[in-house]
Amino acid sequence: MTARALNLSPAPASRQRLAALAAACLLGLATQMAPAQAQTAAGSAASRAEAERAACLNGTSHQDRATCLKEAGAAQDERRRGTLDDGQADRYQQNALQRCQGLPAAEQADCVKRANGLGQQSGSVKGGGLIKETVTRTVGTPPVAQAASAASSPASDPPAPAVR
Repeated sequence: MTARALNLSPAPASRQRLAALAAACLLGLATQMAPAQAQTAAGSAASRAEAERAACLNGTSHQDRATCLKEAGAAQDERRRGTLDDGQADRYQQNALQRCQGLPAAEQADCVKRANGLGQQSGSVKGGGLIKETVTRTVGTPPVAQAASAASSPASDPPAPAVR
């Protein structure tokens, strides 16, 4: 027997049935997983709300208790509505860069570096604020050296005599 004599490929109608069966299996699997994913999301939202409330009650939130509980409740309401968006890193970055635009041109480059997380950071929000510092080294003649060289160079004209 040759390979031509054995036709192992399914007929076109069989292919359509096979594709329909595969689609039905995938659809069934997706509908079975959706409630489980919803339960997991609801469980994580509830555990998140409990954790926020616990932080308010034990004082680790760095807010007064009444404000913290109010904010935690508001966040939980937003989560239920599906309008709480924690993925705002791009918005925060754009905001930080816009703040740099209000500075003089000479200071904007350092501001952008600090906004991008470069440099050193010290302090804390709890302690009153974060201090972000960048150091920019420039090469040039120091002002003290310029004054010293001007004093040591001979004058081209002698000083004028004092008039009385």
